[in-house]
Amino acid sequence: MKKSTLLRVSAIAVSLAFVTAACGSDSESSSTEDTVVTEDTAAAAVDGVTCEGVSIAFFGALSGDAGNLGKNIRAGADLAVSEFNTANPDCQVGLVDFDSQGDPAQAPALAQKAIDDAGILGIVGPAFSGESKAANPLFDAAGLAIITPSATNADLNDNNWKVFHRALAGDDKQGPAIATYIQKTLAAAKVGVIDDASEYGKGLADIVKTTLGDAVVASDSIDPKAADFSAAVSKMKEAAPDAIFYGGYYAEAGKLAKQLRDAGVTATLVFGDGVKDNGFIEAAGPAADGSIITCTCADGASNAEFAAAYTAKFPGETPQTYGAEAYDAAKAFLAAIAAGKTDRAGVLEFLVTYDAAGVTKQIKWDETGEVAGNAVYAYKVEAGAISVIGLIE
Repeated sequence: MKKSTLLRVSAIAVSLAFVTAACGSDSESSSTEDTVVTEDTAAAAVDGVTCEGVSIAFFGALSGDAGNLGKNIRAGADLAVSEFNTANPDCQVGLVDFDSQGDPAQAPALAQKAIDDAGILGIVGPAFSGESKAANPLFDAAGLAIITPSATNADLNDNNWKVFHRALAGDDKQGPAIATYIQKTLAAAKVGVIDDASEYGKGLADIVKTTLGDAVVASDSIDPKAADFSAAVSKMKEAAPDAIFYGGYYAEAGKLAKQLRDAGVTATLVFGDGVKDNGFIEAAGPAADGSIITCTCADGASNAEFAAAYTAKFPGETPQTYGAEAYDAAKAFLAAIAAGKTDRAGVLEFLVTYDAAGVTKQIKWDETGEVAGNAVYAYKVEAGAISVIGLIE
């Protein structure tokens, strides 16, 4: 299908289209001029679209230590589905939840449940890298397409999974950007690196370590379920680095930050996307202030139209981490349904040539399932809030 046709189909598949990039520009993304859709076209329903008993699914944590991130993703997908259903009364698409608690051990059984539901045509998720590694082989064998808005482990695209798609850049982009920021922006000559030994956290930390090379003066792993991180804290205090990078999720990052500060460690604390959540600030308290957080996710709240629609759907709330990517992922599946693809093979085939304006970037995938664009953003915790610094060049 030609690109112009795909843009038209995806734009009118929902009741609203939010098409400007959410945070900065991306060297591999389309310009704002390329993504403008008129209000009349965006609000129109797709003539003749009918379907029965079809759904897409959210797969990730809605509870547990990383549940906040999963809830953000689920909300973004929910908004896209709600808009589509409003615009298409004869084609009501369901949204089915699979709460993995972010646990790779639970992922295979949940994946099989999703596979056994013949009405599910696509998965928004899995949300995390560990559960992706465990569940994706099953989805691949079943031909059930997945678009993860958040699993960034660089090795996920190296498994020849035909169903794999990612809605944001992976850690092969984030890791070097973190190292660049630490060395050039923070001017840190000595760096400590800590990880949580997870598929995501260790994978990202290893890339940061490799990129930094001899600048790394101390490294350690922690058990995220432990209450006491004193061994890693002592190692960092002794090495006296200028900056410390932690690869892991927000709840443990908060505890670690507090223990580092309580021990008198003054290094600038730097974290990856798994920490970009207010739960980090709640866990760390004042120790969070001054921390740098990176993410290949865009700031959905900076897109005025998307933010307004989000708040209208969820009163009093603004888009949080991965919500905009989840919206883009769900819209790709909904565009397939709007184009008459109401079986898994048809949806998967549709995604191969999908090329449409999203909230976060131009959404199209290469042969490995990686999305176009390599943007990495920096954020800072100031006065108890996470604020945008901007694109890491």
